[in-house]
Amino acid sequence: MAVSWKKDTRKGWFQKPRKEFQEELLAIDRVTRVTAGGRQLRFRAVMVIGDGKGRVGLGTGKSWEVVDAIAKAVADAKKNLKTVRIEDGSIPYQIENKYKAARIMVHPASKGTGVIAGGAMRKVLMVAGYQNVLAKRYGSSNLINNARATIEALTSFK
Repeated sequence: MAVSWKKDTRKGWFQKPRKEFQEELLAIDRVTRVTAGGRQLRFRAVMVIGDGKGRVGLGTGKSWEVVDAIAKAVADAKKNLKTVRIEDGSIPYQIENKYKAARIMVHPASKGTGVIAGGAMRKVLMVAGYQNVLAKRYGSSNLINNARATIEALTSFK
């Protein structure tokens, strides 16, 4: 993807155009596959994207180069966008969810609390647009499963 610069005629300098989504990198892993010819090394990138207004997506991509893996992960995340419900910067009510071995709990918080969560859950909540949330994960420490459990929980509000 080529970066296009736009000239700001008022100040006489160039500025980057704003991106549609905030992008957060969850993980970059080296993945090795052993074949008859030897070991093949690739990179796997896991990205979470969101617009800060209630849309969030998770994507993974693999490639020989890190930059290509990230680009594939962003494209995959754009295909998997989900809409979440935000009420006054928080969630409507407490929810617990389980995805595979990952169990999570997300609790609404009062104004000024901030996002109190760890790891993948924090990044998902931040890019989705939440400002005041308490969250806890139980069981699995797998980043992808925790992020999927969080997105699943946030989309399940009635």
